[in-house]
Order: sequence, then structure tokens, then C-alpha cells
Amino acid sequence: MPDLPAELVHTLVTAVDEGTFDAAARALHLTPSAVSQRIKLLEQKTGRVLLIRSKPVRLTESGGIVARYARQLTLLTGDALADLGATGSGEPTTISVAVNADSLATWFLDALDPEPAGLRIRFDLRREDQDHTAELLRQGVVMAAVTSSARPVQGCTVRPLGHMRYHAMASREFAERRLSRGPLDRTLPEAPVIVFDAKDDLQDAFLRRITGRRAGGAVRHVIPESAVFCQAVVNGMGWGMLPTSQVAALPDPEALVELAPEHPVDVALYWQHWRLDSPPLTAVTEAVLRAAARTLLPARAGRPEPGSRRH
Repeated sequence: MPDLPAELVHTLVTAVDEGTFDAAARALHLTPSAVSQRIKLLEQKTGRVLLIRSKPVRLTESGGIVARYARQLTLLTGDALADLGATGSGEPTTISVAVNADSLATWFLDALDPEPAGLRIRFDLRREDQDHTAELLRQGVVMAAVTSSARPVQGCTVRPLGHMRYHAMASREFAERRLSRGPLDRTLPEAPVIVFDAKDDLQDAFLRRITGRRAGGAVRHVIPESAVFCQAVVNGMGWGMLPTSQVAALPDPEALVELAPEHPVDVALYWQHWRLDSPPLTAVTEAVLRAAARTLLPARAGRPEPGSRRH
């Protein structure tokens, strides 16, 4: 591996974080031309194309390796300074984490102690589909992630978090108006349904299990925000799959009815993080495991639904 000067790899990750060379130049107090020249020089040194010059810029596979190296170097440098009793610039350690929306809306924030074990930590959270968070780890964009993948990304460790249980829910008014005209396996597939986005398969996975059919023959509402998704179900826009803890936290849980209590859908979640001996990362990992244990079903409980997902 050729020598990778710190200022060059720092410029690369800044460009990725800021999205454009112009924004990176402002953050680094350079000109856009200087940012471009630094990245070109880094590419010459590695002999690889590291960035796709799109808007926003994107890392190539080789760029992800260099970005991961740069962020790990920053983390380890901060750890070494702390061990030496030095304060460096006085900046807290940044821990970047990718997490899916439902975890973020329910249990994950309980893990974010601002000063675990007396450490100064700054959190940088990226909300992503749990099926995509592993790719952010691979690219070096984040150092830890809540993911649906039990297969470790290279250089990472995987810990099971447990299962997030989802229930098919609807408002009482919606259930009486749209689902009371016949058996559920006939009325539900044709009733309006709420999905998180085009990739959200939870509602369809539930229906395939109980009816063998896909949801939303008439209307599929797309609402890509967890709390608003839940409120839309409460308001009677359609039926949808909601996490146990989100339903329990509603001001009036009795406003909703569970459509098929005997058929919950369990989604397995895992915590993946860089395999580094770093006190801040270790402290966050321990806090995440504790928070998950308080809310999620144990990893051995329930049956995960293959292919189901929610961002």
C-alpha cells in the first residue's frame, strides 16, 4: 500500500460527507480546485478511481476501502490521545451509525447516552433501510449499523440484537368500515394499505402468510416516516404493520385493533461494527445491546419473516 497522506484521505471523506467538491471546499477552507487536485493525487497514489463525480459524489469500492481506513485512523488517533492524557483539539469522538427508521423511532435513542463511561462522544446518525446499512459499513461511511444481515461485512463484528415484532393494525373505524363485510382473507387484500416506501415488504409478507395474496388491490399510501406512518394508521387512512413498542406508546392504544393477533411478523436485527479496540465504540456497542434487550424480543424467540423489511 502506498503512503496515504492524512490530508488527502481527510479530503476524500469530507467530499463524501459534504456531497460535493464545492461544499467540501467550504468545510476545509480550500478552493474547489484544490479539493479536486487532492483527490486526483490520492487516486494517482492508489492507482484506483476512488470517487464517482456525481451529485452527490459517491465512493467506488476502492474509495470505500480508503474512506474506511481514514475514519478508523481518526478514531484510533483520538483513542491514543485520550490514553496519553492529551486533549488534542478538544473535539469529542464522532461515532457514525446507520439505523432503520422504526428502531430510531422506538428503542434506539435509549442507547445514546451522550457521555457513556465518561467519554465525550458525538453521534452522527444515518437513517437507512436495514437491508442497506451493511453497504454503508462496507463503504466506510459509518462505523456501526443496525442491520438485517447476520453476515459480517469484512473487518466487522456482528452481534444479534433480537427481533422487532410487527402487528397488522387498523383503526376501529377503518376495520368496521372496510373489513367487516366478509372474512379477513377476502377483505384485507383489497383494503387501502400504508407502506413506508416502494421497498417496504412487511405488509405484503403478512398477507402472503395469511392469504397468499399481495396487499393493496385498490390503494397503497406511501408514508416514509415512522411516526407519521403510525399516525396515518390511527387516522384510518389504511391498515399497516406497526412495532409492538410503538403501539404501546400511543396515547390511546385502544384506538387501534389488531387484525390477526395470531400472525405477528418478526424481523431479526443485528448490530455490526468495526472490529477495533476503541473505548468509545465499545461503550456505544454495550449501550446498544442493553437498549435492544429492553425492547426487542430475544434472538431465539419468534420466527423472522424471510424477505420482510421496513426502513
